[in-house]
Amino acid sequence: MGLLRPASRIGSIVTSHPNDPLNGRVPCYPDRRSALRAGAAAAAGALATACGAGGAHPSAAPAYNAAEAALKARRDDERRLGTELGRARAALAAERAAAGRIAREQYQGVRGLSPYARVLLTGDLRAAQDQRRLAAREGARQAGVLARLARGEQRADTLATAARKALGAQQAGAARKKELKEEADRRLREVERMLAALTPDQLTQVDAREARNADSAQRELLASGALGAPASTAARTPTAAGGSALAYAAAQVGKPYEWGAEGPEAFDCSGLTSQAWAHAGRAIPRTSQEQWARLPRVPLDRLRPGDLVVYFPTATHVALYIGDGKVIQAPRPGAAVKVSPIAANPLLGAVRPDAGDTPLASFVPPPLPEAASAGDDTGYSAAGPPVGADAAREPGTDREPGTAAASEPPASAPAPASAPASAPASPSASAPRTSAR
Repeated sequence: MGLLRPASRIGSIVTSHPNDPLNGRVPCYPDRRSALRAGAAAAAGALATACGAGGAHPSAAPAYNAAEAALKARRDDERRLGTELGRARAALAAERAAAGRIAREQYQGVRGLSPYARVLLTGDLRAAQDQRRLAAREGARQAGVLARLARGEQRADTLATAARKALGAQQAGAARKKELKEEADRRLREVERMLAALTPDQLTQVDAREARNADSAQRELLASGALGAPASTAARTPTAAGGSALAYAAAQVGKPYEWGAEGPEAFDCSGLTSQAWAHAGRAIPRTSQEQWARLPRVPLDRLRPGDLVVYFPTATHVALYIGDGKVIQAPRPGAAVKVSPIAANPLLGAVRPDAGDTPLASFVPPPLPEAASAGDDTGYSAAGPPVGADAAREPGTDREPGTAAASEPPASAPAPASAPASAPASPSASAPRTSAR
């Protein structure tokens, strides 16, 4: 595929995107630290140090979310195995009881004549043959009981071993999740302390620059036709499930971003998208990277409401498309769930959880709060600070981009600017950057 055209230079940084789904028509953006250097030079060094030296490892957030997903899977395994083990033990007890009855019957039979002796001594040969058939049938029944008993004992032993292993894996997963959370929280506090040192004027300059960048990026995206003709875009409707996912996401607008959260009081980016679709009756992967990897891809000029829009080269941020070139997203710590222009962050592509379903004949979008577009739109790239819920997204799976240097973030992982195209953010509208949770 084509490369994104270089974004404007700031210092020596040129951003580019090696996997541009729009074939070079959508610009990347200078990162947040570059904006600070240009708009708030006095504080830029401090923030760069915080994001570079004090920031969490680029894969920390994804690693945490992946560890959380793995822990849930292990808990499910442990519960399932425990249930199966209980059933196996109950069946084993029943077979042992049956085997006990057989043993008693055999003991009692020793004190009388055997079936074969009865055949020889009986005067009624037909009755003797019937007895012999009954005896053979009983022998087969007893052999079956004993065979089932042996299999039951083996299965119970196997399940007990598997349950012990699952419990051990669950405990190890819980410890790993705790370790990742503590490390990310520690580094996040370091970044917050540095951000808290910025003056209101410096933050205002950053907000204004982000708003201009987001407005410009959105205008260029819409003008490029990458989303399709305006008439066809407006005519697209979600499926019934997509409409339900949108309604759920819209109801969360204004709730705070919290790293690793999936509701109901707070969300991170993929926590919001996965829960929206879960409430629509569709289970999708928990992390942005897994959503990108495992859900069906859809061209941006075929986007319909309910699709998931994925950002940054390693799929470290995700939002829910609502139509009209906008998304609902949980951007970052210090911000809240909000409506943003689709181009507020560098686009990677889109996926569709309900591919194959039929769109509704008509659709009325869910109501949104009056200030749904207020605040910061910036999601985090893999090279960003630890405050990128998915900027570091996990799944014990993957993607370990290099850690950014304190003074020079990598060219391949830009961190975009913010502010909705339809409502440029004023300084007062921006979410405070000193509160992470």
